[in-house]
Amino acid sequence: MAEEKNSNAPREQDVSEILKVRRDKLKALQDAGRDPFTVTKFDVTHHTQEIKDNFDALEGKPVSVAGRLMSKRGMGKVSFCDMQDRTGRIQLYARKDEMDEGVYNDFKKYDIGDIVGVNGEVFRTQRGEMSVRCKEVTLLSKSLQPLPEKFHGLTDKELRYRQRYVDLIVNPESKRNFEIRSKFVSYLRRYLDSLGFMEVETPVLSPIAGGATARPFITHHNALDIDMYMRIATELHLKRLIVGGMERVYEVGRIFRNEGMDTKHNPEFTTCELYQAYTNLGGMMDILENILSGAAKEIHDSYKVTWLGHEVDLTPGFRRLTMADAVKEYAGADFMACEGDAEAGVALAKAAGVDMDGVDKTWGNALYETFDQKVEEKLAQPTFITMYPVEVSPLAKRSPADPYLTERYELFICGCEMGNAFSELNDPIDQYERFKAQAAKRANGDEEADMMDEDFVLALEYGMPPTGGLGFGIDRCAMMLCGTDSIRDVILFPTMKPLE
Repeated sequence: MAEEKNSNAPREQDVSEILKVRRDKLKALQDAGRDPFTVTKFDVTHHTQEIKDNFDALEGKPVSVAGRLMSKRGMGKVSFCDMQDRTGRIQLYARKDEMDEGVYNDFKKYDIGDIVGVNGEVFRTQRGEMSVRCKEVTLLSKSLQPLPEKFHGLTDKELRYRQRYVDLIVNPESKRNFEIRSKFVSYLRRYLDSLGFMEVETPVLSPIAGGATARPFITHHNALDIDMYMRIATELHLKRLIVGGMERVYEVGRIFRNEGMDTKHNPEFTTCELYQAYTNLGGMMDILENILSGAAKEIHDSYKVTWLGHEVDLTPGFRRLTMADAVKEYAGADFMACEGDAEAGVALAKAAGVDMDGVDKTWGNALYETFDQKVEEKLAQPTFITMYPVEVSPLAKRSPADPYLTERYELFICGCEMGNAFSELNDPIDQYERFKAQAAKRANGDEEADMMDEDFVLALEYGMPPTGGLGFGIDRCAMMLCGTDSIRDVILFPTMKPLE
């Protein structure tokens, strides 16, 4: 590990010596028949935060705790250490005349990073610090690598993502992010379960890539001798279940898209998709609004969070705008005045400074590109954008009031898309024609276009009730609730470029 200016680690020459010393200590223990790696169990009665929360009741009582040594301070016959477990840290107090002399001498040789089990009693030091007075200390695992220098922690972000195990040991804020993520998913499941939804699991491997506009990962099934695609969405399988009569289903699952990496995208990520029969776009807006506002209130005890430089107010009652109205308000272009007129729509878009190169010159595409390039980033507070053009919504139901638009919404917060929902298309003939259009794009080299899924069309021919569908990214919601600007801060093991 190279020396770094921010002192993430000891100097290179020091590391080499530390590694040797730690391995020598391990060998001495093994030669003496006390190999720590042969220990299989230690009975833990209390965790550190539990002791602190219940100190008055536990003071003077015996406890057994276990965790990692994070610091050591010695004063001859008395040693102080900070021990960290999954709930926090507590001070260990070891005194030579209160312990077996051999156990105490061994304890003094333990290194920062070693994992120990401690039997002792709860007390408060003369300085008032809640502590555990050690009676017995057992080495449970020997740390052969030094932890980062204590005052700086692991500050190199690239290294934090590659060595998440070290990051979690030394950076409490990283652990906090994943606790928040876990609480969000737990709240999400409880909320949907309370509405009568059933959690299901659908295939990750499929002979067809469909359900979203994305480039898939391709793998090969040896026994069948066919190429298969890692799923880019769970949509088409979940809607088959609606056809089958399940009525309310959801899946929290991993999605794989063969795309670039940046602060908001990872090639594999987690989504929640849910489908409810006999409801529409409005029902899906209520569900996503309640998930985000309710989770913020439960996790932070507030509807307000700070994200990407904005104080975001998640109080229920998010703003709702049609895409055309949003473009008119933020970009000054009135697309409804020329609805359906491709030439006029493209002219409006270009007048607003929109780049239409490489885009089919239709009215709907002109409206969408104007929103995407000129409006989206301006939406800081939670805003539902509704009524998307048909051209960019191959799986959404056309609006009964407007054949150029679909009953679809996306929720935007701080210029980021937070969720995508439809009044689902259940007309098999219309669906077949849209798949044909997507297949034609793929034949012309568009690797992100949907494939023709004839079995899904067949499922629709058996009859799917009016249905509302919603999909949103768990990772991006976690980013907002954690107040972080990078998706890598909320994915335990993000995809990283291989080291050369």
